Amino acid sequence: MLAGALEANTAVILKANKKDVAKQDVNDPRVDRLMLNEQRIKSIANSIRKISKLPNPANKILDKRTLPNGLELEKISVPLGVVGAVYESRPNVTFDIASLCLRSQNACLLKGSKEAEATNKASIKIIKDVLKANKIDADCITLLPSEREVVQELFTATKYVDVIIPRGSDSLIQFVRKNSLVPVIETGAGVCHVYVEENADINSAVNIVVNAKTTRPAVCNSLDTIVVDEKIAKPFLDKLQPLFEKYPVEIFADTKSYTLLKGYQHLQHAKPRDFDREFLSLKCAVKVVKNIDEALTHIAQHSTKHSEAIVSKNKKSCERFLREVDAAAVYANASTRFTDGEEFGLGAEIGISTQKLHARGPFALEKLVSEKWVVRGNGQVR
Repeated sequence: MLAGALEANTAVILKANKKDVAKQDVNDPRVDRLMLNEQRIKSIANSIRKISKLPNPANKILDKRTLPNGLELEKISVPLGVVGAVYESRPNVTFDIASLCLRSQNACLLKGSKEAEATNKASIKIIKDVLKANKIDADCITLLPSEREVVQELFTATKYVDVIIPRGSDSLIQFVRKNSLVPVIETGAGVCHVYVEENADINSAVNIVVNAKTTRPAVCNSLDTIVVDEKIAKPFLDKLQPLFEKYPVEIFADTKSYTLLKGYQHLQHAKPRDFDREFLSLKCAVKVVKNIDEALTHIAQHSTKHSEAIVSKNKKSCERFLREVDAAAVYANASTRFTDGEEFGLGAEIGISTQKLHARGPFALEKLVSEKWVVRGNGQVR
């Protein structure tokens, strides 16, 4: 019903979203995250439908055994409880988190940003109307005021909130992690690399890089740094250059790639900090390396452990990369843009977790549960 209600209220959502977008700098590439259109609303609705068809991960028997003393043990999955979500100007997140929490029997507190305030309010009204129509307590999905002061109360609500999940820029994530007394599951920022190895098919490498950088540059799984083997750097960059010119992509090049790219209109010398930047725009860095050893070292030093890719026809190099690179998602001969809950068949995600405890990668339905041990006895004592 929620998907249908969303589609039926497309005009209402678009009107509210237009108000939010009108307040932003039109030249800011991050506006793309905030903006909705009919196609994106239809995509959100389809995602909700996929979530509704996934099995509820709660109340499943995970293990069952009888101990020698007669105690009967069961380990079952249970909802996390109350999930607090702090996120920036991505109005689709309101529906994603609400749907995932409803399907897994969790309640959620949504703290969106001021930039998406009108869109989020219109969205939450649709959600609550559907809950009321189905005789479900509408307060199980609650939108908190957008003012920053509210966040401090959320951070200290240890008796009422079980976990907080931030979704947005690295500065937002670090702020939540450092200030929250409630346990935090980090959904990390992306500094994503594509390594073009010496045995890469150049056409394939160019297609992957262009896709990873230009399709939606303001999202966390977009390409930030191209790492290219010096043996293939010239033909690869020669072929990439005219395609990047079309968008145009601003390149921050190291010394070797700067020489090879001379004549490119949007070229700058890279500074050390440029290799640690999540650009979130039509910008990227380029690093030329001697071999796969140097590529792996560079990625290990600068990765945020989100999504990393290698392009190569050498199977041994691909398998080494997949084995040795420490990231939530690693790719061989594919774009990093696939790191997404819906693309992975998970319906949607609350965010991409880059930490190692509890969940890593798309934080989706199956991870919105914890465990409980149920023990049945007949008088046993220890």
